[in-house]
Amino acid sequence: MNTLLQKIENAKDLDFGDIFGKSIELFKKVWVQGLLMLLLTMVLMIPIYLITFLPMMAIGVIEPEAMQQGQEPNMALLIPFYLITIVFSFFAMIIAFGLKSAFYRICKIKDLNEAGSDDYFYFFKKPYLGKTIKLAAMTFGISLIAALLCVLPVFYVMVPIALINVIYAFNPDLTASDIVKVGFKLGNKKWLITFGLLIISSILAQLVGMIMCFIGVFVTASFAYLPAYFVYKESVGFNETSAIEEIGTSVE
Repeated sequence: MNTLLQKIENAKDLDFGDIFGKSIELFKKVWVQGLLMLLLTMVLMIPIYLITFLPMMAIGVIEPEAMQQGQEPNMALLIPFYLITIVFSFFAMIIAFGLKSAFYRICKIKDLNEAGSDDYFYFFKKPYLGKTIKLAAMTFGISLIAALLCVLPVFYVMVPIALINVIYAFNPDLTASDIVKVGFKLGNKKWLITFGLLIISSILAQLVGMIMCFIGVFVTASFAYLPAYFVYKESVGFNETSAIEEIGTSVE
């Protein structure tokens, strides 16, 4: 981890236009993979979203009069359903986190013309599944705390959280806590340019997608992920040796 922190500390200044242009060029290579990643995320989450609607459906069956008359439903009935909803929502976060991290690995393969397969489930396999779950929980907790602090901190943490996915993708042998630390270190160092790139790329992806009869949003949505990849690449770069060889740690 110390090597990564040192690289971040000594990172060169980034050029907004350069990263934006490179993101466009990479998008031309990975838009299919980005679309597949989003479709996989949606398909895997459909059962989860259906389960989240069970509380209201069940209350409508068990207490139809309360629902029709606008009365407060029995909280004793709602609590178990809410707990189930929270659990399955957490599963949804794990799916999204793992697939997004795998997408960044695919981006590197396409960007550098490396040999490799489009493995979307790379981070759901051993030895990374446990770490994927842990990182999803940590990012959720950070986001929740930021939201509870009157929303404004959300704008701050959105940058480190976006970079945590990238750092995990290319340094999976670091511990979960170290990945979060590096994410905040890089986020603090390059916050303004990263925030600007994330906002502009997200707006552009939505606008172009809407022009493409709205369904095009699914095609263009992954473009918003690419600036974070180049922020990492230009600030830290890629090593031939793994992080575990550099710092002498083992996978959790």
